[in-house]
Amino acid sequence: MTLEEAPVSLHEAPARRLNMIEAINDALDIMLERDPNVVIMGEDVGYFGGVFRATAGLQKTYGKNRVFDTPISECGIIGAAVGMCAYGLRPVPEIQFADYIYPGLDQLVSEAARLRYRSAGEFTAPMTVRSPFGGGIFGGQTHSQSPEALFTHVAGLKTVVPSTPHDAKGLLIAAIEDNDPVIFFEPKRIYNGPFDGYYDKPAKPWATHADSLVPEGYYAIPLGKARVAREGQALTVLAYGTMVHVASAVCVEKGVDAEIIDLRTLVPLDIATIEASVAKTGKCLIVHEATRTSGFGAELSALVQERCFYHLEAPIERVTGFDTPYPHSLEWAYFPGPVRIGEALDRLLGAD
Repeated sequence: MTLEEAPVSLHEAPARRLNMIEAINDALDIMLERDPNVVIMGEDVGYFGGVFRATAGLQKTYGKNRVFDTPISECGIIGAAVGMCAYGLRPVPEIQFADYIYPGLDQLVSEAARLRYRSAGEFTAPMTVRSPFGGGIFGGQTHSQSPEALFTHVAGLKTVVPSTPHDAKGLLIAAIEDNDPVIFFEPKRIYNGPFDGYYDKPAKPWATHADSLVPEGYYAIPLGKARVAREGQALTVLAYGTMVHVASAVCVEKGVDAEIIDLRTLVPLDIATIEASVAKTGKCLIVHEATRTSGFGAELSALVQERCFYHLEAPIERVTGFDTPYPHSLEWAYFPGPVRIGEALDRLLGAD
């Protein structure tokens, strides 16, 4: 790597304000230009530029051989990507909504995740599967699911969830460069702006948020490194994606001096940052949109209990989705919003 190609930071390069869709598009553009083995594939990602426009303009720039549409077959998309990996390509397949990723599970779990192990390192599967996930957009049960925990259970897969445009670009570049398969879940509720959990208030654009300032050019954020989104002393909040912003807004509104850890990557997990924070605060709240039973919050809770037991001053709290299909008419009861997060904060702080 030359000096000109070395990663830059937010403070070292010219930057511009982008929303998350634009940051993702920028990352894809950079990697297509840098690496001729990178290809983008998926339903409507080519001429149309994706249902959320994340791949807009890329086919025009790089041609139909490198950015191309596929049939509506998630199993076929992932299966073809596995074959491309074996031939030395670096595919970035898009699954249009995370709710539709299940037909591709066999190829992801049995083939992509196992390829390095089965071949004793002779072959790898350097693919990055992009997919919008999560609720808060009135998408109902077939456009709102958060299936991230399924993939964290599979040895050989990495799972990434950005929460800001700055991180989305840097993490996506790192994911594409990784030589193992990465599931890159994009929280679609915050594609165009951060969300404080109040669905009945006007939406806020990313342009007013500090983390919409995205460095130009190439930079990578290492997978497995969490971000302290907000420093505090009273308790630790563990969150990712949309929930980073909802939890932060609730803490500010209630005047709670919480330390909010944005996990960024679920696998690999930055357990050291979590341990240091819980050791400092003595209390822990975990927030995610996915269903409660066997959600990733359960793993986080077990890890905190195992590693921070003697620092804990109160039981670990979890605020999650419910163990039901994602309801359309009761979305804001299901969605972990200000009321339920606020109640969990009160319980933790009342434990004094």
